[in-house]
Amino acid sequence: MLVKDGLKIVAVGHCVPKKIVTNDDLSKIVDTNDEWITTRTGIKKRHFVEDETGCSLAIGAARMAIEKSGINVEDIGACVVATVKADYLTPSNACIVQKELGLPQDIPCFDINAACSGFMYGMQIARGLLMQSSRRYALVIGTETLSKILDMTDRGSCILFGDGSGAAIIELSDEHRFFGDLGAKGDNEVLVCPNNSHEDRYVAMKGQDVFKFAVSTVPASINRLLEKAGVTADDIDYFVCHQANIRIIESVAKKCKQPMEKFYVNLDEYGNTSSASVGIALSEMDEKGLLKPGMKIICVGFGAGLTWGGAYIEW
Repeated sequence: MLVKDGLKIVAVGHCVPKKIVTNDDLSKIVDTNDEWITTRTGIKKRHFVEDETGCSLAIGAARMAIEKSGINVEDIGACVVATVKADYLTPSNACIVQKELGLPQDIPCFDINAACSGFMYGMQIARGLLMQSSRRYALVIGTETLSKILDMTDRGSCILFGDGSGAAIIELSDEHRFFGDLGAKGDNEVLVCPNNSHEDRYVAMKGQDVFKFAVSTVPASINRLLEKAGVTADDIDYFVCHQANIRIIESVAKKCKQPMEKFYVNLDEYGNTSSASVGIALSEMDEKGLLKPGMKIICVGFGAGLTWGGAYIEW
């Protein structure tokens, strides 16, 4: 079997819940207001599930990507779903996606949890699986229903997160270079959600510590990817960072000495969708016609763990 070193994103898709929750809506629940949230985070609204599930969002995003790609589902050789809040302890969301989309039964289907770095972890895992597969494509999905694990009395966390899903169809390629950068700094205090029998299984975070981790880790990851690819920051057409906080993205842009115009931002619409954020951003960029063949893109996620994951991609 010929092993190709690169990776091509064949198509992307996204799906978000119908319900929109604005900052003004949250101000009726917790002591906050639109100005306070916007100035500190850049977030204006987010989407929360009602009838939807993590699996239904994942399936919607995957169907969009598959339809755009024009591929046959029989040619998909792996399904990797990144998620913090799976619908079940077991089975995995990936197995439900396999069932509903009619994916082949002789392929690996499983969930991973690398928090907000999950989509980038999933992409590299799926790339490795394709190197051992007789099939051409892999399906990578990030899907979250974080609204189910938010403490709506904690204005420091409940204002940040939203629900949604992003998906990508990938294939190995000799014509599209790919370089990855994954890592973790073991921690269960800065950003955590307990898994116990009590009802208080809520996301808890130390915001300043998350900020410090992000503004040091993301530029470092970007620099390693630039070195691996043999290019400079000026050569990159777009940087797609995990959509956590506008101040983090602005700080990263400043440290990389790049204009904010090169950093795609949609957190004003969706908030922090954890493992779904990079996939949703790429799908939106594709819909808007921003992504052109040959463009050089760097994507970086960061989150609980503390994890980070980055990739240099040629569109």
